[in-house]
Amino acid sequence: MIETALWGGSLRCVQALVLAAPTILVSLFVTGLLARLFGPKLTRQLYGGSGWRSLVQSWTLGMLLPGCSLGVIPISRELCRAGLGGSAVLAFALTQPLFDPLSVLYGLTLGKPLIVFAFAGCSLVLVMVVGSLWDRLHPDSPALEPMPVPVQAGWPRLLSILLVVLREAAGPTMVYVGIGLMGTALLGALLPFGALSRAMNGGNPWAPWTMTWVAIPAYATPTLAMSQLGSMFQHANSAGAALQLLTLGAGLNLGLLAWILATYGWRRTLTWMGLLLVASLSMAYALDRPLHPRDVEPADHTHAFDIYCCPFHANETHLAPLAQQRFREALALPQVIPVGILGALMLLGAVLQVVDPQHRLEKWLEVAEVSRAASRYDVHIPAPVVGGLLLIGVVAMSIVGCFAYYPHKHEVFQEMQMVRAEALLAANLMDARKAAHYIQLWDAWTRRLEVGVFLREWHLTPYQKIKAKILRDKLELLRHEVESDDHEATKIMIRQVNDAYVRLQKAFNPPTPPLLSRDE
Repeated sequence: MIETALWGGSLRCVQALVLAAPTILVSLFVTGLLARLFGPKLTRQLYGGSGWRSLVQSWTLGMLLPGCSLGVIPISRELCRAGLGGSAVLAFALTQPLFDPLSVLYGLTLGKPLIVFAFAGCSLVLVMVVGSLWDRLHPDSPALEPMPVPVQAGWPRLLSILLVVLREAAGPTMVYVGIGLMGTALLGALLPFGALSRAMNGGNPWAPWTMTWVAIPAYATPTLAMSQLGSMFQHANSAGAALQLLTLGAGLNLGLLAWILATYGWRRTLTWMGLLLVASLSMAYALDRPLHPRDVEPADHTHAFDIYCCPFHANETHLAPLAQQRFREALALPQVIPVGILGALMLLGAVLQVVDPQHRLEKWLEVAEVSRAASRYDVHIPAPVVGGLLLIGVVAMSIVGCFAYYPHKHEVFQEMQMVRAEALLAANLMDARKAAHYIQLWDAWTRRLEVGVFLREWHLTPYQKIKAKILRDKLELLRHEVESDDHEATKIMIRQVNDAYVRLQKAFNPPTPPLLSRDE
């Protein structure tokens, strides 16, 4: 039992790190831009300064920038150093991890895009209500950290941005990130395999409450949370639990809470957390029935939340080899590349801290004069303009990343062919573990197929949506039959899955009609 918990918690921690590494890297870069190109005054203006306007602007910027609840920590630290009000900082910290271009595009293909807009509106109401009350109860701002002075244009400015990134990568930020990852590890160690399969069923009055206490320590990227929302509405699970999953599961983690506690103190943190829980639970129960899908047959259980539970059965045999295989899958290329880059930045930052703990290099850059002959092609561009263009570039790159993450349908079907072969082979061999793994991948590729087509054609026909849903339903039934060890029923479901897959191919790749000759 202890061995299962240790392996399960460690695997969940590694999987969360692989998911979080890209957004942490982007956030470190954005932190450097705010510190060295914008400065305190322009940063406060960018985020609205104080009052209700700052809440709205922080919410808007949080919706635009790609990130996650771990990646938002270094940016939030920088906003505090810039003197932004606590309610605005927390509004940004809570909303920036909720949505990004990848997750919004996925959400628009759920069949009811109104749900996505409703949840986005709920997040705005949440930060407005909680932030306003928090400001009224605790109007004083915390002590501000000294901000570095600007440096001149050219290589000194670029080097100063890199130094901010390195010091953040080897500083308290990574301690808070580690605490956040430990929350996921604890869930993976303490929650038995499949413990949440029936906890979020529609009509269960305890579902939003249960999801609240699972979502706070859990780590979820916006795309992962949105995919789970899709699964919840596909299975007619609790809509209130879905709202808690998005606002608290994607928006919070133990590391972010630890930073809030260290920055604002236990009294302010408890006040903010109490207001957040009361407001979010009130909205969850108020919207549970109105947003519940009426045209979907409620499912008895779901596997959408297995990622928060232990990945291994308590009585699993040959646990060590199986766990090592899962670790190799989690750390396979190219997913592990961002982790390697993040590790290199942490190592370089640690060396910098040892060699220059007094920040002498930054002070030298702040006063250094670069002596070189001026060229007629030299154009002085103010630091805020450069920073604004780079921030726009971050948003643009995230949009371009959508096309990479959701490839063209022909590439998707090539990937599906390989996953399909592995899934059906495992089902024929009655290998439940392997079949479940590849069925989950197959299900994910059907969703990426829908988003990729929607992204390029801005339209999905009802027929295409139905065929994709039928295949996902058949895949889930196949998984159940393999787990029940029913050979005959499994063979029947394999044929049905094959038929559903062929129909899906025809729905997204209709045959081209033959050209008619002039005589015809």
